[in-house]
Amino acid sequence: MIFTHHTMQEIFPILQNKLKTESLLTFNILDPDLGNGYAGHTIVIEDKTYIQRGYKAWTDLAELLMCQMLTPKEWEYPLVTLRFEKLETQNSFHLDTESPKEEKYGVGSHFSAIHKMEEPAFLYYYTQALKNVKLSERTRVLNLGINTGDEFFVIKNSLDMNKYKNMDFVGIDHSKSAIDYANTLFKEKNVILYEYDINALEDLDLGKFDLLISIGTLQSPSINFKPFFMSLVQNYLEKDSAIILGFPNSRWIGGEMIYGAKAPNYAMSEMSLLYNDVIFCKKYLQQKKYRVTITGKQYVFLTATKINSTL
Repeated sequence: MIFTHHTMQEIFPILQNKLKTESLLTFNILDPDLGNGYAGHTIVIEDKTYIQRGYKAWTDLAELLMCQMLTPKEWEYPLVTLRFEKLETQNSFHLDTESPKEEKYGVGSHFSAIHKMEEPAFLYYYTQALKNVKLSERTRVLNLGINTGDEFFVIKNSLDMNKYKNMDFVGIDHSKSAIDYANTLFKEKNVILYEYDINALEDLDLGKFDLLISIGTLQSPSINFKPFFMSLVQNYLEKDSAIILGFPNSRWIGGEMIYGAKAPNYAMSEMSLLYNDVIFCKKYLQQKKYRVTITGKQYVFLTATKINSTL
């Protein structure tokens, strides 16, 4: 296949239909390096008209088609060859129904193959959130759904070591194997990790914190999200506290982080439940005199800091 002057409205269904019977698509396009305009800009080369698109447009298309874009190859000037390989959609922790509930996210699970901090779209917004809450001025941090400790590890690498050692970190997760692994990474006395059900936090007598972090945990089916979140704010946060919440707006499939929350009974990405929770938290925290920002893409990050805080 060669796409020269074809519009995206023409290309999209052609590739969709091909994927019904093929797992690898190979086609030729105008070399994206030959143009620098917006997608759809026309270029005439040797009396032939081409529609120019950057590689960003093609990687977006691959993701929408549930494919991975392989390394482009040079072809006859002015074309390059693209290859879209269909993702193994059954290779996803979302489909894991065999592991015990506590170990669906444990070491050795499908989930353990995910390294969120190696995804620029996750790391950037998470580190931005840490800056927004003035991390270096915090003293006591609670992470609900700590898993193997990725969020704490980024914090540790972000701070002066003396400051880090003078802060207290508490992490809680239901997975024994994840907590056991995290304990091998954080041997400092100022880091305490619990294997525990966060629905029963009151049993641990944790005290209060000036920073709460929870990424993709509070929306778990076992948690009654809204009353649980309000209880956290009322019972576990200091007066000048800050909050970082991460809401998944993506799925992890076949080695890729695919944009868009997936709701039951919808074939497409449907984000009503996601934004319902985000807006609830935003309005509730504003009532409690927090300044709230919402950022991110594949994960939506809600960051909240107290208005007129002394920090």
